[in-house]
Amino acid sequence: MGDSVPTTAGAAADGQAQSKKQMILNAFVMNTPGHLAPGFWRHPRNKTDQYTKLSFWTELAQLLDKAGFHAMFIADTLGPYDVYKGPSNVVPALAAGAQFPVNDPLYLVPAMAAVTKNLIFGVTASLTYEKPYALARRLSTLDHLSEGRVAWNIVTSYLDSAARNHGLKEQIPHDERYAIAHEYMEVLYKLWEGSFRDDAVVRDREHGHYIASDGVLQIHHKGKYFEVPGPHFCEPSPQRTPFLFQAGVSEAGNGFGGKHGEAIFVGG
Repeated sequence: MGDSVPTTAGAAADGQAQSKKQMILNAFVMNTPGHLAPGFWRHPRNKTDQYTKLSFWTELAQLLDKAGFHAMFIADTLGPYDVYKGPSNVVPALAAGAQFPVNDPLYLVPAMAAVTKNLIFGVTASLTYEKPYALARRLSTLDHLSEGRVAWNIVTSYLDSAARNHGLKEQIPHDERYAIAHEYMEVLYKLWEGSFRDDAVVRDREHGHYIASDGVLQIHHKGKYFEVPGPHFCEPSPQRTPFLFQAGVSEAGNGFGGKHGEAIFVGG
């Protein structure tokens, strides 16, 4: 017979092969015994009550890394859920371990990065209760120690309990939190991207110069909410600006995520 003619089924199969997309696997965790299923820590095979042990996290990170997961996304909250059965009542959350207690997620990253090769670590950090200069330094440090495998889930916080425990009588109004957040990000971009020249760090042992004298610039930020002269206190990390997640679902949150987020966290 002459040249073969592809069948309809064969053409369809080729089309399917060409349209295949890579699935991105992301583990969703929290530094607490009870994340999304309060009380599930009681299950005999569950180990989340070991969340205070570093080995729990390093073993989990290695398991995910070997399984081909792309990332571990670590949620966080800065105050307890305390409105059920009366205001400022944390008792209902206690027995179930319902996101109480919660440890800081950022301290987990260096240890997990040290025992993995490819896994990315997305950490949640609120910009409402921490100054931009300090958070820029913390995230740059994580990016250095993870060799460029850190992401930041940007949140503005939403619990009254968090506001009270950070010195406020009530939360900053919702849309104002996002107005503050826009300027906050402006400060961070200036610190991360505009403070150190690419060739600033010379590490010249012979002449005794670690950073070129003209390699670092102040950012001179003066805005409505922040005044930060700079310069950034960390030399450029592998990413400079970490990969950015955003999780707001309000109109203001969507606008913020559309401007700053590289991945948007949504409920399915």
